[in-house]
Amino acid sequence: MARTINISPITRIEGHAAIKIQLDDDGNVADSKVHFMSLRGFEKFVEGKPAEELPRIVNRICGICPWHHHLASNKAVDGCFGVTPPRAGQKLRELMQTIAHAEDKLLHFFFLAAADFVIGPDADYAARNVIGIAKANPELAGKVVKMRQMAKMILEKFAGKAIHPVAGVVGGFAKPLLEADRKEILAQMEELLEFALFTIEFAKTQVFPNYLDAVQTIGVINTGFIGTVHDDGSLNLYHGKIRMMKPDSTYTDFDPADYTDYIGEHVEPYSFGKMPYARFWNEGFSLDLDAPKGIYRSNCLARINVADRISTPKAQAELEEFREKFGRPAQATLLYHWARLIEEVYACEHAIELLNDPEITDPNIRVPAEPKAGRGVGCVEAPRGTLIHDYSTDENGLITRANMIVGTTHNLGPINMSVHQAAKTLIHDGHVDEGILNRVEMAVRAYDP
Repeated sequence: MARTINISPITRIEGHAAIKIQLDDDGNVADSKVHFMSLRGFEKFVEGKPAEELPRIVNRICGICPWHHHLASNKAVDGCFGVTPPRAGQKLRELMQTIAHAEDKLLHFFFLAAADFVIGPDADYAARNVIGIAKANPELAGKVVKMRQMAKMILEKFAGKAIHPVAGVVGGFAKPLLEADRKEILAQMEELLEFALFTIEFAKTQVFPNYLDAVQTIGVINTGFIGTVHDDGSLNLYHGKIRMMKPDSTYTDFDPADYTDYIGEHVEPYSFGKMPYARFWNEGFSLDLDAPKGIYRSNCLARINVADRISTPKAQAELEEFREKFGRPAQATLLYHWARLIEEVYACEHAIELLNDPEITDPNIRVPAEPKAGRGVGCVEAPRGTLIHDYSTDENGLITRANMIVGTTHNLGPINMSVHQAAKTLIHDGHVDEGILNRVEMAVRAYDP
């Protein structure tokens, strides 16, 4: 009964990956691997480029979350050139990043993940997709498309581009926010917040109850977590200190510039992606399900685990309900979907806070910058996790070295562990069907890689 099962490609993820499951002679899982094909070329081919060009180059790393690469890069170049943007420039950057978060989470929940729970994991794959969702509930599908388009068009109308942005510049932002634009965006974000609150209530009453049993079985692993928090320990997506939490809930905070003291980078021969691990735990690296070493997770579940609280009231209420049900830190992999919707509420609420801040329309949005030798580390929370851009420049402001830890890469090791756990739990005596394989894929989709 020994054989190899290939799932290629993994469906409904924001990238390209494949799963290989090896069955032993009894038809049980002997081994499994998740193969990621993402090219890690950016770290090398930006060398020699003028640093101020990097924010418009590295946003090509991901067409789904280009704003986050754009802004992490801006922050890194600010550091290389020794400049600090004015408060209004910082807040405009944060506003764009926060709106991009709101749009991204709608994409994942409705377009990629929901079919597993609304249509069902055993349904025909031809119907288990966004088209099947649209047929099942055309009114909701139309609303989802409208809300996601609205968020995208806010970015495009104000900042010039929704994808591959150029509005963030060294030393600040390219244009001020006028009062007429502020009022228009505010009204749109209030509508998006209303839809975010509808979405999480819809999910809690009509979607999540259908998979709470699966939460305890699919992809369950025990790891640490990483995320960014404000000085008071509250969730922050744009700036703050990095918090790394162990599985026992103890944690350490550190400045993003010191990340190399805390995070190591490991590469496995079966994947192009690197697998970061917690260097300062002094455990090394291991994906052993029973005794993992240095393994932590990023993304929305990680962020709401490491944060003491959320600063906006409606998202905080959702967090309190979540923690009452699942504790802190919550470990079940499928809870990423629930956490993602809590962050959706936060992103909409926080965007409204920024738009109501009198400083955001201040025309002082940029300071002069001159190329020079230096080093800068830019860090933001991308939808898929803590995003780090680390650059060094020479006296002419040309890049001499670049290192990037993309949000998804923190989760590459844990994804392998979750897939292996799901496969071992679901596949026995050689019995494999479409529903089982889709459940294995669900362990990947939860991370939104």
